[in-house]
Formats: sequence, C-alpha cells, structure tokens
Amino acid sequence: MQIQQNISLKPFNTFGIDAKAKQFVSATSVADLKAIYASEAFPKKFILGGGSNMLLTQDIDALVVHVNIKGKHILSQTDANVLVECQAGENWHEFVLWTLNNDFGGLENLSLIPGNVGTSPIQNIGAYGVELKDSFHSCKALNLETLEIEDFTKEDCEFGYRNSIFKHQAKGKYIITSVVFKLTTKHHSLHTNYGAIATELEHMNVTNPTIKDISKAVIAIRESKLPNPKEIGNSGSFFKNPVISKQDFLKLQDQFPEVPHYVVSESEIKVPAGWLIDHAGFKGKTFGNYGVHKKQALVLVNYGGAKGAEILKLSQLIQSTIARIFNINIEAEVNII
Repeated sequence: MQIQQNISLKPFNTFGIDAKAKQFVSATSVADLKAIYASEAFPKKFILGGGSNMLLTQDIDALVVHVNIKGKHILSQTDANVLVECQAGENWHEFVLWTLNNDFGGLENLSLIPGNVGTSPIQNIGAYGVELKDSFHSCKALNLETLEIEDFTKEDCEFGYRNSIFKHQAKGKYIITSVVFKLTTKHHSLHTNYGAIATELEHMNVTNPTIKDISKAVIAIRESKLPNPKEIGNSGSFFKNPVISKQDFLKLQDQFPEVPHYVVSESEIKVPAGWLIDHAGFKGKTFGNYGVHKKQALVLVNYGGAKGAEILKLSQLIQSTIARIFNINIEAEVNII
C-alpha cells in the first residue's frame, strides 16, 4: 500500500469533478482495509468505491480509501441456481457480462449501470423493473469499529426503493467487501414489460429472447438515452422517482391528465421524476459548462470543468421548481459530499 498526497479525484468519480484528496490509498484486500483502519496515523478517512453515485462539492480533507478488491467465483451450484461471490472492487457492468457469459440469469436488466459491485447494495440499484435485492443473497462487510468481517443476509439489509440499512443505521460503520448473488442456471425469469424493452426486442427481430438478448436491449436503450460518463461527466439518474399517496396522485392527475405513473400499492403511486423535470422546462437546459441532459431529464451533466457546488445548486433549483409546480418533493439519489 502506498499513501499518496494531494491527489485529484477526477478519475475516480463519474461526474469528473476535479476535487482533491488530502491523502489517497488504494486497498486491494481485506487485510489492507484492516491495516488502514487500525492505523491512528490518519484519524479522518473517506470511503470511495466506483465513484458513480456521488457529487463532490469540495476537497476531501481526509485519507480517501479506494476500495479496489478484485475477484469473483462460484460458491455452489445446483440444477436450477448458482451462488456467485463477487468482490467489492469489481466493475458492476463487467460482472453482469460475466454472469451472462456463464448463462447465469437475474442481472441482465441491470446491465450498463455505472459503479462497482461493493456499492450496489447500498442504494439497492435498480432498472427496468428489476432491483438488486431480487438476486441478492448476502454480503460481507468490515465492521470499522471491531475490524471484523460480518455477514448480512437480505433481511439484515432492509432493502427498500433505492435504499438499505447501509444508508441509515449502518452508514459509515461498515465497508462492504464482497456480495453474494443467487442467480438462475435455467428457466430464467425474463422481465420485458418495463420501459421500452419489448419494443427494442422487436427492433432486434427477437421473438424468443435469451438473457443476453435482454441485456443487449437494455444496453441499447441506455446508450440511446444516457450519456457515457467517459465522454460527459454524470452520475446517471440524479433523482429518485417520487412515491406519493394515491390521494395526492389523483389531485395531480386532475391538473395534469397525461402524467405517467406506476402503481406501487393500493395506497401509493410512483411518478417518474424525469417527466416532472421535463415538464418543468429543465430538459436539455445548459448553464455554462453544466446542465440537464438533452435526452434524459433525470441526468445532470458536467460538460467539462464544472464545480460540484454548481451542479448541486442546479439540483436544488430543480427540486424547488418541482415542489412549486407539482407540490411534489423529489430527493437526490446521489450522495452529496
């Protein structure tokens, strides 16, 4: 391990914000993490994974610990299912492609989501009708107080919509070191009814899709709507889709009959935040070298050289405007640092 001084975090966050780390270290093993957190040389530490779900608004006056543990392997396999353990530092999309190449089903709808495997349970990543919790079996995490590895079951993680225990009671107390997924080896359950997947499969002339076909359709849709972080700085969806009461939705629908929606339960309705932002006039709007993406209103972008504080100010303007027009509060999905 090598402790580096005054390092730019621009390569380590998908927004491409040029914030500085006072110190920086890459941890490539659990032993590295234990040694770093056992040391009293650096009292302040900041955990960094794939950098895909964060907006840096300031320099980090701490030791930035980059979780870079690699590896994946099969734990056990039956005729119908397989348990696969993946280390926290593996790229999420590359891991999804690896599962597909092995004909393991369950993660295909989550293709091309930026970030690393270790951070995926924290916000229970999801896309196109599927969430991480649907294939999650368990994870291992380092207790930063005891420096012991603990196991978390699906129930322990208390998953919700873009939510988990790691965003609340366990926040800042653990580092996820590996995740175990329960995937299918045959009779895969295909989810093609959400979004434009069925339409994209038609364009591909696919009538009997495989899990690889679903992945290819999802990738095509995402690439048509979302900017590549390597080309335009962004963190994917910046806001959560708000879930409102049925009573509030009916009031909204009276005023805006065309509003799209998804039924969550008998009493709750999910409204697409992208639609709200678009109809508030922000889609494609630029503010110098940052703004709202022209194809997807949920995505705030850094065209190059923008400060995190500027993008944060834009997000707050969007939130206040949505609240004024629609009487709905939308929450940021990304972590504001």
